[in-house]
Amino acid sequence: MNIQPKPSQPLILSGRDVTAVLGPTNTGKTHLAIERMVSHDTGIIGLPLRLLAREVYTRVCEKVGASKVALITGEEKIVPASARYSVCTVEAMPRETDAAFVAIDEVQLAGDLERGHIFTHRILHLRGRQETLLLGAATMHGILQRLLKGVSVVTRPRLSHLAYAGSKKLTRLPRRTAIVAFSADEVYAIAELIRRQQGGAAVVLGALSPRTRNAQVEIFQSGDVDYLVATDAIGMGLNLDLEHVAFAQNRKFDGYQYRNLTAAELGQIAGRSGRHLRDGTFGVTGQVDPFDEDLVKKIEGHDFDPVKVLQWRTADFDFASLDALKRSIETNAPVEGLTRALPAVDAQALEHLSRDGDIRTLATGRERVALLWEACALPDYRKIAPA
Repeated sequence: MNIQPKPSQPLILSGRDVTAVLGPTNTGKTHLAIERMVSHDTGIIGLPLRLLAREVYTRVCEKVGASKVALITGEEKIVPASARYSVCTVEAMPRETDAAFVAIDEVQLAGDLERGHIFTHRILHLRGRQETLLLGAATMHGILQRLLKGVSVVTRPRLSHLAYAGSKKLTRLPRRTAIVAFSADEVYAIAELIRRQQGGAAVVLGALSPRTRNAQVEIFQSGDVDYLVATDAIGMGLNLDLEHVAFAQNRKFDGYQYRNLTAAELGQIAGRSGRHLRDGTFGVTGQVDPFDEDLVKKIEGHDFDPVKVLQWRTADFDFASLDALKRSIETNAPVEGLTRALPAVDAQALEHLSRDGDIRTLATGRERVALLWEACALPDYRKIAPA
């Protein structure tokens, strides 16, 4: 491992050759990005979910051939020698690229407390040589214009109507429904009830292997089952054949605390109902209080509070010593509109490990400190971290 001091990576506070395509769900933003990418010789698209990356990878392969497309996520890596296009999760996107085209999907996640700093880094640092697309919710309009001077903003209307259908018991939900919950235990419990009452249900949540997740989506899409039970992951751009979305929970743990979902988060998930020109509905199950009139109006009208600040963390880590690394992580945001992110999982792991005397003794010198930081960034797939 050869860790050399890297020059400071400047923020790109310019919107030159950057287009932000903003709007609610079902506006064709991801389809546009795919079409634009394959019109260039080379390109990279970053997506918020492994499952969505796999879906987009399949679509790009159908257009240009699998030998020209790479898939890079935290779980899968398919990189043909002749690959010209890369489909990645945002976390797996390269820090620098010479690709002609770059797209970043669901950029409103730059305001997310847990993952936001990663999206912000890509928004501020990653550019295509010829074209850069930022895709996301209209709530990003103002903050992008403030941070990226000269950015071109295009807004797109939803292709179909979204309407509130009130409360229904789990056993009385219409066919082609996604039931949304926010814990694995609840997802499995609901799926078991649906299976007993209705004969079958697919399950989608992050803990499943890529093969299993893909297979579960396929049995729903093919019509083998008419119900899908999932976490809020389905809100991030998955193209599912849904006619109704039912919330079985409206509270989730966001990495720091249990809280109610915001109107924008509910709208993002509800918007998965009704694809292309087909209208969709959303509602709640008996486990959740009916939505009030004001909330329904916001979701149906896609009228949400704007994102005011983006989560930010420095990318210029100081590996001179363990303490120097910890200080560099705590660097304050350099401009208005950015706020220093709360300690992410990797920073929490570093703090925990740095209390171990043996690790402090070993973590001396730039290469070893950098290696420790790299280890802290490994995903905790088994969920065994003490924090």
